[in-house]
Amino acid sequence: MSAATTAPVESASRLATVRPRRDVTLWSRFRKHRLAVVGLFVLLVMILIAIAAPLLAPYDPNSVSLSDYRKPPSAEHWLGTDSQGRDVLSRLMYAARVSLSVGIGAVAIYVVIGTILGGVAGYFGGWIDNVIMRLADMVLSFPSIIVIITLVSILGPSILNVILVIGLLGWPPIARLVRGEFLTLRERDFVVASRSIGAPSGRIIARHIFPNATTPVIVNATFGMASAILLEAGLSFLGLGVQPPTASWGNILNAAQSITILEEMPWLWLPPGAAIVVAVLAINTLGDGLRDALDPRSRR
Repeated sequence: MSAATTAPVESASRLATVRPRRDVTLWSRFRKHRLAVVGLFVLLVMILIAIAAPLLAPYDPNSVSLSDYRKPPSAEHWLGTDSQGRDVLSRLMYAARVSLSVGIGAVAIYVVIGTILGGVAGYFGGWIDNVIMRLADMVLSFPSIIVIITLVSILGPSILNVILVIGLLGWPPIARLVRGEFLTLRERDFVVASRSIGAPSGRIIARHIFPNATTPVIVNATFGMASAILLEAGLSFLGLGVQPPTASWGNILNAAQSITILEEMPWLWLPPGAAIVVAVLAINTLGDGLRDALDPRSRR
């Protein structure tokens, strides 16, 4: 057999021995980030505990027992009792429902608002873009924590008001991100082609642009959830968030401010403080993992 005929055969043989390359999935990229997987697991456990609090809590979180006044951890009360004889572990479980609800609810509100306004500004441009971006600049020009404290003070401290205020003031960063993505994607060939054949703007946005602009929104929303939990804890600590007897991690800390408690009764402030730290760390590591997994440069 001549060299001319053997060359194609050898090339085909080499190609046949090459294994087909599998597409790297989002989960396979995400699980390479070990801390993010741990963060996801911890967050899921906390969410399950919050949902199942009525079944898991050993006592009624609001049940007062003066005979159990500030008892240290024991077999009866694993994390001790507070100044009104209430079980700290039970209150901690129910507090997770409040704190996580604020984080999820507030982020859901400002992600929806920011995505809609940012998408409209980025796609249509012109005076619409100028109006929306100037509105975002105006919201960002005020110190957010002062505005939130002022509005909550006016509206009254409650979990609903905290969620609404944080949600209504947190949209500008999301709007800027979405606007930037829309400005880039609207000039891509597949969008220009859709526009040239007469596809309506709503269809182009919903089917072609928005699905490709979700990556930074998902990552930012994850980090925003941690910020909202911290903000709620701060407001409750100041007495402007969730009001007793409803438990949140912040108002449990608020009830443990005295020097005597800080020095001699760590079970009254250490568990809620640890819960806030663990939740925020879990969410932040999850956000890091999502950012790396959703990065197009890692898809190889």
